[in-house]
Amino acid sequence: MVRTVEAAADTRGPGDAVDITGEVARAVAGSGVTSGIVTVFVTGSTAGLTTIEFESGVVADLDRTLEKVAPRGAQYQHHLRWGDDNGSAHVKAGIVGPSLTVPFRDGRLLLGTWQQITMLEFDTRPRLRRYLMQIVGE
Repeated sequence: MVRTVEAAADTRGPGDAVDITGEVARAVAGSGVTSGIVTVFVTGSTAGLTTIEFESGVVADLDRTLEKVAPRGAQYQHHLRWGDDNGSAHVKAGIVGPSLTVPFRDGRLLLGTWQQITMLEFDTRPRLRRYLMQIVGE
């Protein structure tokens, strides 16, 4: 059985992180599928998905680390080609990736105690981020 659920979350701009674990858990619980996997996919090329311990220190540490890898103020060919200012957002999103898969059993996500599903905003402004949850199983 396959079920697809769409959802959205508002972000506050670069460096923002949104815990979407509850929304994903509700989608799985309401799907009628008891065991399987859920793939979460953010539509857009300047956001990413990961699992982290969702607390302000880890969120800040992750943002600071990604900023070192792809600084917002650096020069990007994307800026020159499109007149944009979000080249670093595209690079960070490419590193983190747009999706992740989580197993579930008895209608419950099999995440670790300190593991939450987190959407990361890399773009230069607040956005309404749409994401899909595709639930596959029996």
